[in-house]
Amino acid sequence: MPRKRRRDKSEVSCCIKYLMFGFNVLFWFIGAGLLGIGLWAWTEKDMFQNISKLTNIALDPALLFIISGGVMFIIGFAGCIGSLRENSCLLLFFMIAVGLIFFIELLLGILGFVYKDWVKDQIQGQVQNMIVNYREDDDLQNLVDWVQRDWLHCCGVYAYNDWQSNMYFNCSSPGVEACGVPFSCCQPTDDVIKNRHCGYDMLRTSHDYHRTTKIYTLGCIPSGEKWLESNLIPVAGVAVGIALLQILGICFAQNLRSDIQAQRAKWHY
Repeated sequence: MPRKRRRDKSEVSCCIKYLMFGFNVLFWFIGAGLLGIGLWAWTEKDMFQNISKLTNIALDPALLFIISGGVMFIIGFAGCIGSLRENSCLLLFFMIAVGLIFFIELLLGILGFVYKDWVKDQIQGQVQNMIVNYREDDDLQNLVDWVQRDWLHCCGVYAYNDWQSNMYFNCSSPGVEACGVPFSCCQPTDDVIKNRHCGYDMLRTSHDYHRTTKIYTLGCIPSGEKWLESNLIPVAGVAVGIALLQILGICFAQNLRSDIQAQRAKWHY
């Protein structure tokens, strides 16, 4: 009976090699998709010709797509090609990049827990800026509408009357939307679905009686806090899962590099 061949410990593990390759191909494609969406959105807004209009990175979803997609694309490329071609330099770059991202995430998590009030103030300022610039960017407008209508079912920062800070919805505005709120603040009733003007005049005192039946009156920050409290376990599970994937990626890359270096050491004998 033929004796089964034992694997030399210095050989490159095909299992780890192709697992790294497959995972990073997926990561690579996701990054390319995000990068493509971001570039397409910026082209549609003609931002490449009007870069001076950009006032805050956090207020431009398209730019965030470009940055996050570009980082994912580069890291995925390094891990994919590094594992397939057994390139220890690309694998080292992959390990450093993923380790740096993991360290930043860990640091942000710790600082966010320690300085909760400061983080809350920063989030409040960003949401307030989103309301002020609501009509200035279509992508930003779609993001705010999605948060208010589909995700948190909220209106404004802490309450519906925060929309007074937007020049189009302020009661002193000469436009038709004066003293109103966006359509995304409206509660999804049959009448609302047919009437996209349901948010008009909702900031006027004459609508105090039936306002609560027409629009969401609670702001997005308290709504977000309630959502986080009720979904704490799933959110923590996703965070732990992402951290484990990053740690496994670093460990697999290091294991693959060790195998490659052991094989190269044999060539010198």
